[in-house]
Amino acid sequence: MIVYVDASALLKRYVVERESEKVIELLATAVLATSLVSRAEVAAALARAARLGVVDRDSARRAQRRFSREWPDLARVPVTEGLVAHAETLAWDYGLRGYDAVQLASALAWQESIGEDVVVATFDRQLWEAASRAGLHAWPATLGSK
Repeated sequence: MIVYVDASALLKRYVVERESEKVIELLATAVLATSLVSRAEVAAALARAARLGVVDRDSARRAQRRFSREWPDLARVPVTEGLVAHAETLAWDYGLRGYDAVQLASALAWQESIGEDVVVATFDRQLWEAASRAGLHAWPATLGSK
């Protein structure tokens, strides 16, 4: 399976949350890609989780180190002027926040570059809905209420 993974899904690989087991199972055998911005998004989410006491600081730091070690194993979609211009259009078309629009533009660009169907793994409802509307396969099949 070919999977584009956004930061919300990647985070579940490093911090035990609801749906983490399903994410780990999905990503274990998939060909994976993400946007370069996911690196900052995952780091920010881990730092925030530590600040809010969702995870202790040492666990968050360990998760960050593991993520950093595994980062080179991911195919990374570069953020270019053209990609950001596409994200600008997607933000308007689908009512997305900035990085969500970049994530969707990245998934679409990767699908186009490899010429294969791509599954978008995300737990962000707006991105999940936009991915489906844009012709990508959104995973998981359903999202619980937010």
